[in-house]
Amino acid sequence: MTWGCWVARTKPWVVEDELWAVVEPLLPKVERRARHPGRKRHPDRLVFQGILFVLHTGIAWEHLPQELGFGSGMTCWRRLAEWTEAGVWPRLHEVLLAKLRSVDALDFSRAAVDGSHIRAFKGGSRTGRSPVDRGRPGSKHHLITDATGIPLAVTLTGGNRNDVTQLIPLLEAIPPVRGKRGRPRGRPTVVLGDRGYDHDKYRRRVWDLGVKPLIARRGTEHGSGLGAQRWLVERAFAHLHWFRRLRIRWEIRDDIHEAFLILGCALLCWRRLISAVDR
Repeated sequence: MTWGCWVARTKPWVVEDELWAVVEPLLPKVERRARHPGRKRHPDRLVFQGILFVLHTGIAWEHLPQELGFGSGMTCWRRLAEWTEAGVWPRLHEVLLAKLRSVDALDFSRAAVDGSHIRAFKGGSRTGRSPVDRGRPGSKHHLITDATGIPLAVTLTGGNRNDVTQLIPLLEAIPPVRGKRGRPRGRPTVVLGDRGYDHDKYRRRVWDLGVKPLIARRGTEHGSGLGAQRWLVERAFAHLHWFRRLRIRWEIRDDIHEAFLILGCALLCWRRLISAVDR
């Protein structure tokens, strides 16, 4: 095992040079004022590692260890909010999807959708009384992946929202993925869903987008065979919720939690890219 691989496994918040080369061009440039410049801005790379440390460990911002050199928790939170407002995370996800397509690691022949509940102890926007958690406040992560389980798009809703309401938003949220000559790819050929997505109205809307819906029917016996293909989106959720900050929603601001969610998807794409390149 190389030194870089050992560091990536033991300290996954440490940013490799290759990943930073992708992230840095996407960050907004902040010019220091010539007069009254104030305190020097903490390096972006270190702050980004602080954000990743919180994402991986789930630690509270105020408990971010100062000895790590990532800056204070408030510095990292402010930079996360600044970069979120600048739209950094969706662009990062889109860039990595394009890189995956360029090495033939994306499979648009089919996609799978699913939703997952999480607790939201502090409430906030896009939370609701969860029907699967005794009415406690919660949120829902909705995810669509390609045929191999790579996250294509994700949405955040209240815990009381039905999965089927996010079927069309998820398909429309898939960015136009470049990486090859010709037109970018933005729609899968087929989308797979469990019985929670069984609604003829939404089937028609999926067809209108040029995608074939393959959704299990309510009231029918199990054994449709969809589970053999849909398990990849469930595995993607398991990998996504390996980031401890995504297991429970601690953020009152929905845009901050959504930023962590999209960043988590981007990191899964980065790991898959590294595996594809190393093969």
